[in-house]
Amino acid sequence: MEPLTTKIQDVVDKLPPEGVTLREIVGLVGQDGLMILIAFLSLIFIIPVSIPGVSTVFGAAILMIAISRLFNRDLWLPASFQNRIISTEKLLPVFRKALTWLHRLETVSRPHRMKYLASNGLMELLNNLSLILGAILLMAPFGLIPLSNTLPALALLFFAVGIVQRDGVCILLGHAANVCTIIYFSILIGGGGLALRQAWLHYFG
Repeated sequence: MEPLTTKIQDVVDKLPPEGVTLREIVGLVGQDGLMILIAFLSLIFIIPVSIPGVSTVFGAAILMIAISRLFNRDLWLPASFQNRIISTEKLLPVFRKALTWLHRLETVSRPHRMKYLASNGLMELLNNLSLILGAILLMAPFGLIPLSNTLPALALLFFAVGIVQRDGVCILLGHAANVCTIIYFSILIGGGGLALRQAWLHYFG
């Protein structure tokens, strides 16, 4: 089985040098490689860097991919997202760094380990719903806060590696990363609410 890192590296090597659109990325990966596409789009969020347009386009694309998997439909993306040009020059260094993390993740993965967690039926439904949850968490408006993109992106990467290699342990880690993200966001929201309450009491209490 060809490693996910190798497949994604092949896509990165084929990116047009002047700029790339989501349509071109989907073409390079192919309709049948949706988990590879999720891993590819998630990698950009592992490294804390700001590239204009990436968060909205890639985050929404991951959500649409997860929905298409849930309903077993071909991937559809809005034309406005598919044709938006993103700088390849800015993407390449981020992918090079992020691929190192993906390679490390793959070294702890083992094909067909606890593979019932990657089975069809109920587990497939649960995993697809968790992919949708991970994509929604990735799109949450906390982009400037540390780890707010990294945690859900890690969840999506764990799911991608786990489903491609049918490694139940990686899938389990994906669920755990989703839970950690929810807890982290809850703390952020709770802390923000407390700060607003204290500010209100200070100025108007």
